[in-house]
Amino acid sequence: MKLRARQVETCDKIIKEFSEVASTLVVYPTGCGKTVMFADIIRRFQPMAALVVAERRELIWQARDRIRDHTGIESKIEMGELSSEPDLLCETKVVISTIQTLTSVGRDDRSRMSKFDPMKFGLLVIDECHHSTADSYKNVINYFRQNADLRILGVTATPDRADEEALGQIFETVADEYEIEDAIDDGWLVDIKQRIVRIEGLDFAGMRTQAGDLNSTDLSKEMERESNLHGVVQPVLETMHGLDNQAMKAIQTVSWGEYLEGLRVTPKRTLVFTVSVEQAELLAGIFNRVRRGLADWICGATNEDERRERLGRFREGVCPIMVNCGVLIEGYDHPEIEIVAMARPTKSRSRYAQMIGRALRPLPNLVEEIDTPELRRAAIAASAKPCCIVLDFVGNSGRHKLVTTADILAGKVSDAAIERANKVAEKLGRNVSMRETLKDEEKKIVEEAEKARQEAAARKAKLMAKAQYITKNVNPFDVLDLMPAKARGWDGSKRLSEKQRNVLLKQGINPDSMPYTQGRQILLEIFRRWDQKLCTYGQAKILKKRGLKTDVSKEEASRMISEIAARENWKPKPKPQMQS
Repeated sequence: MKLRARQVETCDKIIKEFSEVASTLVVYPTGCGKTVMFADIIRRFQPMAALVVAERRELIWQARDRIRDHTGIESKIEMGELSSEPDLLCETKVVISTIQTLTSVGRDDRSRMSKFDPMKFGLLVIDECHHSTADSYKNVINYFRQNADLRILGVTATPDRADEEALGQIFETVADEYEIEDAIDDGWLVDIKQRIVRIEGLDFAGMRTQAGDLNSTDLSKEMERESNLHGVVQPVLETMHGLDNQAMKAIQTVSWGEYLEGLRVTPKRTLVFTVSVEQAELLAGIFNRVRRGLADWICGATNEDERRERLGRFREGVCPIMVNCGVLIEGYDHPEIEIVAMARPTKSRSRYAQMIGRALRPLPNLVEEIDTPELRRAAIAASAKPCCIVLDFVGNSGRHKLVTTADILAGKVSDAAIERANKVAEKLGRNVSMRETLKDEEKKIVEEAEKARQEAAARKAKLMAKAQYITKNVNPFDVLDLMPAKARGWDGSKRLSEKQRNVLLKQGINPDSMPYTQGRQILLEIFRRWDQKLCTYGQAKILKKRGLKTDVSKEEASRMISEIAARENWKPKPKPQMQS
């Protein structure tokens, strides 16, 4: 398997981090190749042995196949009745196991991981490491850390803030972050369209919170109500068959079943997530009352043979709807899925990202051989699956903040834009591009803020005796035309170095006025300007104040400032500029 350029870059960053720290983290969206990347790190660590730890059985087999395809190494599986004998490590070099297996206790009161000698392992990989804050993972990490030379790599899709803060206590650095919106821009994932459906009578307000999410008992009771089940079914049927308002009017005169029988439309493959087994079974029953064979359902208790048969029918398109409870959240790869119906509302950003990630992959063999992002995006747009559609079901949420696609795609926009974008999507009641909606709302917020600033400045100017006044506290993000980056949880305790602080101070920027994430963002922009010989921060301040462009060269900026000085009758005071 050939790594993409972006994946090679990330693997190089991981190795660089390992030269300085013992543990590092990579954040990569579902569908962008986390498994093949850690397979490449395992290859680079040879001949040292590696242990891969995962949460679910499905991830075990996926990891085994990717490692074999990329490295040629046949891994040993440590799970249930499958056992990798310690004395075979010299031959296998890779062991893959579930966390439950490693921490299980045998008849001798010893955990199963104790059969392995930590000194024989050079690398520990934790797949979907947002789980690694649990005591079970900490026990495994501490056991293998008896080897002082061990390196630990964690990989995960987008975690929520609580996960970030906790992960920052386990992993010393973040080697790389690749956001979903960046992967969409690069043409590796399909775009996301959002449909927010309000179900009258759906009420989350009185629900308890448990482990940072809605209490599953409370949520199950609400989502299993007959009216709420039907509130989920109809929008799913509309969306998967591409029905518009005119078609919906036609359905008023016949039954759903009769109408669908007459449609010559291939329904879009749809994955439905539920909170309970009862809800999954009830939803599948309602879908099948509309048309026999429309839906299947599975849960954790579904036996292996039955699960394989039902997923096979879904993959082949014989059954276009798969309703599942807690089974297909991680490790399920089926690129033909176009619709994800979130009949399991959640407050967890990481859980939500995992669920919608099942539908983000482009169709197979579509973009791998295409060199540029523009051509990859064009190929996706022209394909049978130009985007995925996510259905969220809302009601009275009360104090609870439920996650939508806006939260997943909002890496570079404000919380206010997220809130406004959700309101726009709900008001429209149809499929909308949440990425474009977020950008539009953020732009409006910036324009409104600028208008308010200008109006405030005009009012203040009338009260001042002087015709001119200078703002002493300049916002560096305004000067550099940057959107402040959202602070990540694992950066909460970090501080800029003295050298970094001095760079900002020499530019007239107070490093104590912003969190670490934003301070580092300003520094990177200053360094970029030095490298590309663009105007300095000081020059940009003068130009920005007068509404002029700041993406000009240093020489052009000097010329423009000289003209301003002559026109306004003042003498610019040149300052020595820092060299990169």
